[in-house]
Amino acid sequence: MPSRTQLICLHEGKKGRSIDPVFINVLIKALNPAWLRKEGSNFVRPIACGGRKNLISVMPKELRNCLSRGADTTLMVWADLDHDMADGNQLKNEFWTAAQNAGIERVAFEKVVFAFAKDRLENWIEFLRIGTTDETQEGPRVKNNRDVADAARVLAERCRSNQPDPPLPASLAWSCQNWQALVERMK
Repeated sequence: MPSRTQLICLHEGKKGRSIDPVFINVLIKALNPAWLRKEGSNFVRPIACGGRKNLISVMPKELRNCLSRGADTTLMVWADLDHDMADGNQLKNEFWTAAQNAGIERVAFEKVVFAFAKDRLENWIEFLRIGTTDETQEGPRVKNNRDVADAARVLAERCRSNQPDPPLPASLAWSCQNWQALVERMK
């Protein structure tokens, strides 16, 4: 097994005002990957980056920080896939452009794990709560951290049991493939 890793999770939103850290922490801890370094309380460290443009600009620096730590740190990027982006690959290309401009090589960039919710994380939560969502519309706002945590646990259970039905929304399926690629790398 490769070295254990800490996850640095960049996400949109302001510290203390975003549901993303709750979802991220509960999901990763519920998945409980064997290769996740469990030293201290910050083995999953969400970092609020404000809006998407700022997130894109911060990512190259944080990737360099992770790469300098070697196998000890993995970078995840969580973002909203707004209506100006057709799919996760298009938004990933925006991050790639910023990484190239910062002098980061493709092989290093490909180590980043991307999770992009269309239109907001609330769409995933709606799907995980009721089994359906319309990704062409913003899901209903979720302000209760318990609902967020419960949805993250449902997703973790789905991942562990490889539950195929109901089919995942497109953005969630795309993001899960990126997580599964990390899992394969860590075997």
